[in-house]
Amino acid sequence: MTTRETTSFVYVTYIRSTPDKVFEAITRPDIARRYWGHENVSDWKPGSKWEHIRANDERTVQIVGKVVEVSPPTRLVMTWASPSQAADPASYSRVTFGIEEYDAMVRLTVTHDELEAGSGMAKGISQGWPVVLSSLKSLLETGSGINVFAKPKSA
Repeated sequence: MTTRETTSFVYVTYIRSTPDKVFEAITRPDIARRYWGHENVSDWKPGSKWEHIRANDERTVQIVGKVVEVSPPTRLVMTWASPSQAADPASYSRVTFGIEEYDAMVRLTVTHDELEAGSGMAKGISQGWPVVLSSLKSLLETGSGINVFAKPKSA
């Protein structure tokens, strides 16, 4: 049996908001849609499934997983996989949201680990999390998110 090499991605940002508002923004589909262009759908109980659904006319399920741990408003842990790989337990990675009060703001730490090193998923999340979390910060601080689907302009 071969052991797969794994990697992790950690992103820390500071948001002028409260832990309750940050936690709600991650778990409420109507808020997630405003900064992510997707909805995170679950009952948010340990062991429950969750789905990351594209908030457009097709409503495509982009990511699936299970809720591992929920401690509102400070911690959320869930598994993460492409729907096409959902049947393979080895394909799942894990996302942990750590939300802590930090003076008059929140320090949000997102740790995405157990990723297969060199995989398309590892590459995708290392590019995706910074823009999604920047959009979350913009939404909570200004009332509007940024375009998470924007692409770099050609040189």
